[in-house]
Amino acid sequence: MNEREKLRKFRELDDAFAQALRELDGGPRGSGQAFDEHNDSDFEDRLQGLMSEYALSQRCVHEMLSTLMEYKKIS
Repeated sequence: MNEREKLRKFRELDDAFAQALRELDGGPRGSGQAFDEHNDSDFEDRLQGLMSEYALSQRCVHEMLSTLMEYKKIS
């Protein structure tokens, strides 16, 4: 896979991840908690699906999230 293809896949994953976060953020909140059990489960299911679809390890996702947080793209 060349660098252009890797970048395209990363952008697709980033877009899908951002969409999943937006959907969860708009959902109902638990009493003072960021996510209730239902939303937490939905998030984990979507994340696992994305990781499987793009053949990413937990380490790769962790590095991506750390980078996004470092550059203040997410909080």
